[in-house]
Amino acid sequence: MSLTLLQAWQTAKSRLEAAGLAGPVIDARLLVEAAADATRADIVTDPYRALTPEQEERLGDYLSRREARQPVSHILGRKGFWKIMLSVTPDVLTPRPDTEVIVDYVLKKFPDEAAAFQILDLGVGSGAIVLSILAERPKAKGLATDISDEALAVARENAANLGLANQIAFARGNWTEGLADASFDIVVSNPPYIASEVIETLEPEVKDHEPRLALDGGTDGLDAYRHLAPEILRVLKPGGMFAVEIGYDQKDAVEALFNEAGADDVWTIKDLSTHDRVVVGVKNPLETGD
Repeated sequence: MSLTLLQAWQTAKSRLEAAGLAGPVIDARLLVEAAADATRADIVTDPYRALTPEQEERLGDYLSRREARQPVSHILGRKGFWKIMLSVTPDVLTPRPDTEVIVDYVLKKFPDEAAAFQILDLGVGSGAIVLSILAERPKAKGLATDISDEALAVARENAANLGLANQIAFARGNWTEGLADASFDIVVSNPPYIASEVIETLEPEVKDHEPRLALDGGTDGLDAYRHLAPEILRVLKPGGMFAVEIGYDQKDAVEALFNEAGADDVWTIKDLSTHDRVVVGVKNPLETGD
């Protein structure tokens, strides 16, 4: 006898709970919705709708993969972030809610939908940050760099799917390599910031499935910031702003690097879990670059 939507959800939840996974309720719902071509509303309003044999088989496959600690984003090939849906592959970091702090900050700094500004996203990954911003600021233009061809392919696909391809250009390169001085109004980045030796202690979803290139911040987790602090200030226009994600315990070190590089008004925004999450600041508006 076929499983109903409600039974499928209850079965999925029980299996994920038994596997000791965090967030089994939400994961189970997402996997059932995808496997059964259903919506959240369907599970509530039509709970006794039967799954087809093909849908049951698909759900079983999804659950087995999740029990093996494959991230839901990789199983489904997509992840919601801010107000957009993104394609996600093992070649990019799965977008996390903590990173939305950057998007919120930038949109508040540029509240006018007609605002025309130039934004640079360094290490673009899936495109989560810059595409979320451009989707709400249609007059803005973006440039995104990444050293990974595979990541750039994912970001390009997401830009096209969101109808944003005409607002953004992509370039393969090492951070700001080849970019002109004083070119951007704002620079954003979520660089790798996990100390190398810590990576093996992370959850399997991260250490076994996320790209090391997007995680490994060197011996102390700060390698990227040492390079980025002076370079971000170089490519910013006078008065331009930056916002970079950090690890929860890196506030003082990263603020110091940007202060040493000459940034003004450097401070740190906390995420919804009250962890230090995003270091922001500005380039001296009186700096001429001479």
